[in-house]
Amino acid sequence: MMALAALALLAGAAIAVQASINAQLGVLLRSSLLGTAVAFAVSCLVSVLAIAVSVRQYPTLAAIQAVPWYLWFGGLLSAFGVGLFYFLIPRMGVGSMMSFALTGQILVAVISSHFGWFDLPAKPISLLRGTGVAALMAGIVLINWE
Repeated sequence: MMALAALALLAGAAIAVQASINAQLGVLLRSSLLGTAVAFAVSCLVSVLAIAVSVRQYPTLAAIQAVPWYLWFGGLLSAFGVGLFYFLIPRMGVGSMMSFALTGQILVAVISSHFGWFDLPAKPISLLRGTGVAALMAGIVLINWE
C-alpha cells in the first residue's frame, strides 16, 4: 500500500508540474486552448507508443461494444478540465488553482465513492470522512487567505 501511496503522490506532483509547464506554454503561445492541444497531442503520441510496446492483446469488437456509452466521454472532461487549468493558472497562480482543483476532485470523489458511481467500490460517507472533507475545505480557505 505504501508503494501505491508513493506513486499517487508522484502522480499528483507530476500533474502540478505539467500543469504549470503547459499553462506557461499557453501564455507564450497566446492561447490556453493551443497549449491544451499541444499537451494532448504529446500525450496521445506517448500513449500510442506505450500501447505499441506493451499491449499484447487488443480488445475484441464485442468487448468494445459492451462499454457503456458514457465511458467514451471521459476525454471531453479531460480536455475541459485541463484547458481550464491552463487558462486559470496564469491568472490565479499554481498553488491557488491546484488547491481549488484538488478540493473539487476530493468532493466529487467522496460523493461518487459514496454512491459507487461507474461500478467502482462504494464507500459511504461517514462522520470521519465528512470531518476530513470539512478540514480540507478549511485548509483551502487558509491556503488562499489574503
